[in-house]
Amino acid sequence: MQYDLKIVGGTIVDGTGAEPFRGDVAVRDGHIVAVGDCPGSATRILDAEGATVTPGFVDVHCHYDGQVSWDPTLSPSSTHGVTTCVIGNCGVGFAPVRSADRARLVALMEGVEDIPGSALAEGIRWGWESFPEYLDALSAMPRAIDVLAQVPHDALRVFVMGERAVAHGEATDDDVARMRALVREALVAGAAGFSTGRSDNHRASNGDATPASEVGARELAGIASAFDGLGHGVLQAVSDFDMAAGPDRFDAEFDLLEGMAAAASGHPLSLSLMQRDMEPDQWRRILARVEAATARGLAMRVQVAPRAIGVLLGLEATFHPFMGFPSYKAIAHLPLVERVRTMRDPAFKARLLGETSERVAGDGSPIPPLADQLLARIDMVTLRLFRLGARPSYEPRVEDSLYAEAQATGSSALSVVYDALLEHEGHELLYFPLYNYTEFSLDNVRTMLHHPLAMVGLSDGGAHVGTVCDASYATFALTHWCRDRAEGRVSLPWLVRKLAHDTARFIGLRDRGTLVPGARADVNVIDFERLALHRPHLVHDLPGGGRRLSQEASGYRATLVGGDVILENDRLTGSLPGRLVRAGR
Repeated sequence: MQYDLKIVGGTIVDGTGAEPFRGDVAVRDGHIVAVGDCPGSATRILDAEGATVTPGFVDVHCHYDGQVSWDPTLSPSSTHGVTTCVIGNCGVGFAPVRSADRARLVALMEGVEDIPGSALAEGIRWGWESFPEYLDALSAMPRAIDVLAQVPHDALRVFVMGERAVAHGEATDDDVARMRALVREALVAGAAGFSTGRSDNHRASNGDATPASEVGARELAGIASAFDGLGHGVLQAVSDFDMAAGPDRFDAEFDLLEGMAAAASGHPLSLSLMQRDMEPDQWRRILARVEAATARGLAMRVQVAPRAIGVLLGLEATFHPFMGFPSYKAIAHLPLVERVRTMRDPAFKARLLGETSERVAGDGSPIPPLADQLLARIDMVTLRLFRLGARPSYEPRVEDSLYAEAQATGSSALSVVYDALLEHEGHELLYFPLYNYTEFSLDNVRTMLHHPLAMVGLSDGGAHVGTVCDASYATFALTHWCRDRAEGRVSLPWLVRKLAHDTARFIGLRDRGTLVPGARADVNVIDFERLALHRPHLVHDLPGGGRRLSQEASGYRATLVGGDVILENDRLTGSLPGRLVRAGR
């Protein structure tokens, strides 16, 4: 038999959860035609001797809604084994949209997901109004990996209600009916689902709350009824469960989301799950409610990040502890090299450290109030502030914190942070694990991941570009959980199934996620022993020279999308076989 391509001599972890086995993978016309014993010749042979062969990974929680318009590579996800990603999460996105509201949606994305508004305004190639037209526009652009798109609640609400949406006006029955009809139209055209965001930490670039953040049960259930009778489609939601309003509001908020799930007639709803310091056991309450809802027949799941959800602080990043100090604000506009030169002056340092930070959040600012709360107790914050190192550690010990360094040297915590930010000529990034790290351990994350209703998610690929680079989560999960962690490691077949099969099936894709005959040839060839994450760094490759965090990996011998090699020896090849996937088609 003649094949287009054959991957030979590798250890196959096929995504089903079965034990690894040695064999070949044969590809023809973009699909896998044989696995294991694959007699016959091939136009191209990929040597997988000593490597692990897995399905391509499916990332269900990305925010490439703007980047998808100008960047065909969708990096860094495409450099970490991801072959399919889902955009339109957390209720923010760019369709449907009237031309008069484009700037408003840009401001929402800039504030909620920390993507420079100037880059979005310059880079997005507007050419749509309705969601089906948006799908057509995405379909027309070649890219490295496949993309699915969900309908975002904020854009939908603004499209239907105009200024009333922004002012948090209550939707009328006619408004809800119109939103329902538009979601139905989008689903029929191939949208993967509908998303909504209800987090107090999500703000537009002017500091305003997002349009859908406080909507009621009638609106959510009315929109969700659009799924009735359809064979595809999921819902996604992020919520603080009204932490700011007190723990007594937890059940009321969950009831509201549960009502949305019920109205969706069996279509699954996924919720973000994480441990928050303010309510360190809330995640267990969420799981208990999800279990109870599932027992009653509702389809509910949770998305879990495989590591702490943290931010990177630096002089080039969006945040750092000195951004509110008057002396720093006076030089904030200067190029990095000049800021570093000024900050190395002992007199300047002494003056700044004698000051008190002014507020950085509040009216007109997208920065959440949490930032000011953290700055007000900076000494304690440094307990959770770490250097990442050349080989980043995402489960650091408390004795490696900058607070511990300050205690050991007799310096103030702020002084140690100040000096650390100036390392590497001001390019240093400090790691602050914000969620999932209350006990300075990822043991709770391990428990979350093993819950039968949990799936891997929350990479936020394409978002928080000046604070986060969690699109590398698959590489981290493989190295940390399967190879490097001293205790509590997981099996490689189990994790690969979580990264590929389970996420693919959740979003409704049955043609990928496993290495079996007939499946789409989305494949990774990984030198597992050599697999490693590099240090995150800022790159200036957004439209208009905007900056974003990126993170490379070593150990990916090859990544295939539809049988085409998009990455070889850790470098993208320039091949663009990816496409828009229309759900339900």
